[in-house]
Amino acid sequence: MLAFVVRRLIQALLVMLTVALIAFLMFRYVGDPVTFMVGQDATPQERAQLRTELGLNKPLLVQFGAFVANSARGEFGVSYQEGRKVSSLIEERMPATLELSLCASVLAIAIGLPLGVYTALRRGSLGAQTLLTVSLLGISLPTFLIGILLIFVFSVVLHWLPSYGRGHVVALGPWTTGFATVDGWRHLILPSITLSLFQLALLIRLVRAEMLEVLRTDYIKFARARGLTQRAIHFGHTLKNTLVPVITITGLQLGGIIAFAVVTETVFQWPGMGLLFIQSVESADIPVMAAYLYLIALIFVVINLVVDLLYFAVDPRLRVGRAH
Repeated sequence: MLAFVVRRLIQALLVMLTVALIAFLMFRYVGDPVTFMVGQDATPQERAQLRTELGLNKPLLVQFGAFVANSARGEFGVSYQEGRKVSSLIEERMPATLELSLCASVLAIAIGLPLGVYTALRRGSLGAQTLLTVSLLGISLPTFLIGILLIFVFSVVLHWLPSYGRGHVVALGPWTTGFATVDGWRHLILPSITLSLFQLALLIRLVRAEMLEVLRTDYIKFARARGLTQRAIHFGHTLKNTLVPVITITGLQLGGIIAFAVVTETVFQWPGMGLLFIQSVESADIPVMAAYLYLIALIFVVINLVVDLLYFAVDPRLRVGRAH
């Protein structure tokens, strides 16, 4: 177990170094940061002074080492557009993205898992077929279209829910949350549903397919021959063995929710990291783009490590294999 964790940590470190190299090359070769920061009218002396302050006159390897060290501390320089430290912008925007991603993930898992079990155990029924048809639509429709349709129905026609923004939030130290206010929850409903629909539909179909596969295995037939109850077979044996691939997909989808919340945040003008990234692309704000790339890679690495560790808790065959 320890060797497995150490090996995974080494792999994670190599991935993060690779991402850091890509982010560094963005800094180094996608435009001149000095030009972005001082403008076209700066004198050669001002440019040279700023280049020295930023360390751009040092050898490339030294610059990369400094970039990695700063990235490890969460420092990515100064935003060209805002003129502020990127770490401060991330600190302001990250709570909104994490709240939205958390709500979308909880919705997808809490609804998708039981509905997937239902469609597997009641296959052929009208309810199961209806759910599968709806889930196919959830996978096929683009996120921005779902968001626009929800805004049209619930904001424009019915006037039930707000269509943009985060609403009233409460500051808890450096963290801001909308969970503590009714207005915050009302603003959270539509973007959470929009962001969760693809993952929810995918989870329904994945759980159904895996459960049907497990129900056809020999040990399930043996469990029936032993006289075990349907509840014990379905939830004590089938569902537990279904969870291994489900955990993999769910873990990766959680990272995907955070990484690809860009569209949802743009449609609902949700003030999170995704909207900040879109704004940085429009203005060629390289430090913010590099920081976003680095953070998303870190999130995926951490999630993959957690998913691998969860395998040991869910599937005893892996523990036995590692023991030998």
